[in-house]
Amino acid sequence: MTSFAFVFPGQGSQAVGMLDAWGDHPAVRQTLEEASDALGEDVAKLIHEGPKEALGLTTNTQPVMLVAGVAAWRAWLAEGGAQPSIVAGHSLGEYSALVAAGVLTLAQAAPLVRFRADAMQKAVPVGTGAMAAILGMDSAKVIAGCAEVTAGFGAGGAEVVEAVNFNDPMQTVIAGSKAAVEKACEVLKANGAKRALPLPVSAPFHSSLMKPAAEALRGKLATMELAAPQIPVLNNIDVSVETEPSRIREALVRQAAGPVRWVESVQALKARGVTALIECGPGRVLAGMAKRIAPDLAAASVYDPATLAETQNLLSTTA
Repeated sequence: MTSFAFVFPGQGSQAVGMLDAWGDHPAVRQTLEEASDALGEDVAKLIHEGPKEALGLTTNTQPVMLVAGVAAWRAWLAEGGAQPSIVAGHSLGEYSALVAAGVLTLAQAAPLVRFRADAMQKAVPVGTGAMAAILGMDSAKVIAGCAEVTAGFGAGGAEVVEAVNFNDPMQTVIAGSKAAVEKACEVLKANGAKRALPLPVSAPFHSSLMKPAAEALRGKLATMELAAPQIPVLNNIDVSVETEPSRIREALVRQAAGPVRWVESVQALKARGVTALIECGPGRVLAGMAKRIAPDLAAASVYDPATLAETQNLLSTTA
């Protein structure tokens, strides 16, 4: 069997009906029931019916993406899928990875990510923050452009923009105050970026403006019992594997207001001997990024019975 990693997607991959293809799969049904009990609402109905606008609210998006990733993971195991050598998650997806590794139960994680989402939304009033994807530019140039724009507004002021998601070698997401992000888009395009796409989000996730949310999360996590991981988990704030629950807690706190170092994370997985990266949850975003970061990695997705079977076949034929 080839050495493979399971990685879990974050916000942006959600879609109404994203679990419908599983039908009445027992593992998926159980996951939905557990999450509904933990949150006190019908999560299956929210995912199946939407509407899209409700699913796109970060206080809903974070729990439903957690659930979708865990459901696919449990279905994989139920269908005889082998255990990966390591797991990781993009941003919010790290919580799905922690459930897969046994650090958190789903009953713990679902209310926790909703708390995280609420704290993030409260940290910056709607409409005052923004995010944008910068395409076709090296990340070092994006970082330099953001620093130039922030300095132009005056050090220590309210206007700030930072590189927050390093998604692939030529795609970096920036976040911060609305005015600074808009200015940075202009500057970066003038400096050679192919495109600067505003993202339809309600807060500047992973920027330093999220520090109030990180502190709220610190208080919440301090009340929770975390277990030692049964599978190694690579976090994306430090690109490191932690085994002590206290260090895992601390990484989750800093992750809320720090960058997602996904390029380095995929490179680190490869350096650990991983030859296949399997995206566990809706969509193929992370599988696509993996091919751009490390083209020689095999990449696949598990989000319905058909892709589950395809992935099992891929892993058996690449052994």
